Amino acid sequence: MRRIAFLIALSISIATIAASQPSLPAGLTSRTIATPDGAQIYVRYGGSGPVVLLIHGFGDTGEMWGPVVRDLEHSHTVVIPDLRGMGRSSHPEDGYDKRTQAADLRAVMTTLGYDHSAVVGHDIGNMVAYAYAARYPDKVERLVVIDAPLPGIDPWDEVKCSPQTWHFNFRGPDVERLVKGRERILLDRFYNELSAHPERIDEATRAYYATVYAQPGAMHSAFAQFAAFAKDAEDNKVTQRTKLTMPVLTIGGEKSLGEALGQQAKLVATDATVIVLKDTGHWVLEERPKETTEALEKFL
Repeated sequence: MRRIAFLIALSISIATIAASQPSLPAGLTSRTIATPDGAQIYVRYGGSGPVVLLIHGFGDTGEMWGPVVRDLEHSHTVVIPDLRGMGRSSHPEDGYDKRTQAADLRAVMTTLGYDHSAVVGHDIGNMVAYAYAARYPDKVERLVVIDAPLPGIDPWDEVKCSPQTWHFNFRGPDVERLVKGRERILLDRFYNELSAHPERIDEATRAYYATVYAQPGAMHSAFAQFAAFAKDAEDNKVTQRTKLTMPVLTIGGEKSLGEALGQQAKLVATDATVIVLKDTGHWVLEERPKETTEALEKFL
């Protein structure tokens, strides 16, 4: 009953936002899939052809992939989950380490009847995408990671101490009390400070995600994603000993990670291609939708 009430409240809230909000094509199928440990993962899927798993990050939900899906669905089958604790998925108390979330997405894929796929991630979705590829290497044909570091992989120690990553340790009950009712203020800081062109993240996008992240438990779960980084770093130091052999593409914003993610990829994969988008920050799909989509299509 709680989940039904949550979904009704979320739907009503979202319906009040302008039609230009982030969105996926209307023809996709949606369903909620239970994972082995009881999380409920909301997923949309559709199209035809080779399968591509698209994984969002913080400050977004699966809707962020709208520009990509509108092109890819004509030549690929797309699978777009909301990560545990985010969007329309459930909010379990734990399981926010990225290997567990990789298992979430493996349950989604097998339930939908898909075995092999390409995997694409942005932000925290990067970390889940790498964990998925490391945990199920024989199930991943190509891997794309977009502008976020991999915990535990050099130069992780430098990244986590940067003033730009202050939010990695911004959490706790007092922080949640401070943010409650002010989710838009927090998200605006991310959109403004981590982008080269904050004006390209429009009002409808900001209002939509502020509404989503204001739902009960949403910020608590989002902070839990960051709290798991120490465990993720431990896991990745182990998995990097066995390099990925599938082709890997990294896309970094020149005004954000730049080539740093590519350097990490070369430490964990034998075949890594690096793209840096000029005059672009962290929010590459909002800032450079055409260039990002073209790079993905060419690689896939």
